[in-house]
Amino acid sequence: METTKNDMPEYAKHFFNKLSNYLDTKLYFYGSVQRNDYFPKSSDIDVDIFTCNMNSTISKLQHFFGAKKEDFKKIFYKLREKEKVVHGYKFKYKEECNNFKTELSIYDEKYKDQILTEHGSRISIPFYLSWMLITLKYFYYDLNIIPKPYFYYLKNVIIDSVDGKNAEFVVVEIPKDTSDE
Repeated sequence: METTKNDMPEYAKHFFNKLSNYLDTKLYFYGSVQRNDYFPKSSDIDVDIFTCNMNSTISKLQHFFGAKKEDFKKIFYKLREKEKVVHGYKFKYKEECNNFKTELSIYDEKYKDQILTEHGSRISIPFYLSWMLITLKYFYYDLNIIPKPYFYYLKNVIIDSVDGKNAEFVVVEIPKDTSDE
């Protein structure tokens, strides 16, 4: 999953090459960029990053993106196969001017094989599900006739029907302290 099934726009290729070099680590792509339902100017690009030192990697990512620590959301992810819960961080980045969106998932290296297996299990999907995803995304991205909450709900229903198991995430967001000290 170090390469993608679909050809990414030149800007995205350059961006991910620069990020990989900066972090001195491999990036692993999953999601629609690995399937037939990828829309180059609309779909986000999902990336897994594995590290032996999460704090150091998040600090580097903060510097690379000019982001704050609270922009990295702590997640708990229940793996479907082993029903094991792993934790990590998610970070979303968007550049409107370049039609570019990515969602980075940062995990401890010890979870690498399990997470890559999990994400890899949803790459090869039946034709009828690919067709449903492409149609859904066309109505959402190109025609703008499906509201965002319905789109995400329907997309998850279709993806989860691959193996009949839901991917379960919990995002932990700690509110900022607004009290006067």
